[in-house]
Amino acid sequence: MRILHTMLRVGNLERSLAFYTEVLGMRLLRRHDYPEGRFTLAFVGYGAEADNAVIELTHNWDTPSYELGNAFGHIALEVADAYAACAEIKQRGGKVVREAGPMKHGKTVIAFVEDPDGYKVELIQK
Repeated sequence: MRILHTMLRVGNLERSLAFYTEVLGMRLLRRHDYPEGRFTLAFVGYGAEADNAVIELTHNWDTPSYELGNAFGHIALEVADAYAACAEIKQRGGKVVREAGPMKHGKTVIAFVEDPDGYKVELIQK
């Protein structure tokens, strides 16, 4: 068994695709509209789905936004330099909600950014 993808419901697919591809540097791997169901699925990631876990962005055409609730935590990405990654993300228009620095009670350098729908993405320095 292996993890295939994590699904996030998004209110504005184009805005979310711009964030994940232009701000976080992922690639759009595939996208398909389902007119009868009034939804679109778009898969983004850093490598082919055959070899990597990816993110499925689900856009229900008639739902402009969602309540995130308090059960979901975050997606984590490994980065070479969390400080540089934050600077680059800000330069690309991304929102850093926790600047890079050592985690509480530890030494690992982390940061958090937020996608257009409010989902948190943790950056963990390698």
